Amino acid sequence: MPSCFPFRSRSQDPKRDLTRFVKWPRYIRLQRQRANLYKRLKVPPAVNQFTQALGHQRATQLLKWAHKYRPETKQEKKQRLLVRAEQKAAGKGEASIRAGVNTIRNNKKAQVVVIAHDGAPVELVVLLPALCRKMRVPYCIIKGKARVNSEDKGALAKLVEAINYNERYDEIRRHWGGNLLGPKSVACIAKLEKAKAKA
Repeated sequence: MPSCFPFRSRSQDPKRDLTRFVKWPRYIRLQRQRANLYKRLKVPPAVNQFTQALGHQRATQLLKWAHKYRPETKQEKKQRLLVRAEQKAAGKGEASIRAGVNTIRNNKKAQVVVIAHDGAPVELVVLLPALCRKMRVPYCIIKGKARVNSEDKGALAKLVEAINYNERYDEIRRHWGGNLLGPKSVACIAKLEKAKAKA
C-alpha cells in the first residue's frame, strides 16, 4: 500500500482491488514457481512423462476399483481378527493395495501400479515407470495424489488392458516437455518478426 495511507486508514477506497498487494502464502508461491519452471525450462522425458496422465473416465474407474482394496484401518483389522479368530490357521488375508517402491521391487507380485503425477520428490517417482517396465508390470499415471483414495479378475484384467502404459513406453520417453515462452517473450518475438517483414 502507498505510504501516504497508514495502516487501517479509511482514506482509501474500500472497494479498491488490493490483490496486487497481497503477500501470498509460501506454498502458493512455491507451486506457482514450480509450474512456471516446468513450462519455461526444457523438461527431460523422464520427468515430462508425468504430464501424460489417464483420462478422467478411466481414472475414476480405476479409483473405484482400488477403493475396494484399500488397506484396512485399525478398527477394521480388530473386527476381522475377532470374527476370524477361530479360523486363524486356515484363514488367508484378503488382497489389498500396497504402497511404496519396495513392495514392487522386493515382492514382485504387483498386478498393476498406479503412480500419481505430482509425487514429490521427483527423484523417487521418476524411476517407477522404468522399474515397472523392467519387471513387466502394467502401470499408469493419474492426476493428483489426493485422489488416490477387483471386484474380480475380469474387472482387473479389463483395467490393466485399458491403462497399460508399457505399450506406449518408447513413445512417451522420447518427448521432451516445457520450453514454452512467456507472454512477454512471445510479444517481443512477434514485434521483431513484424519489423523484419516491413524491412
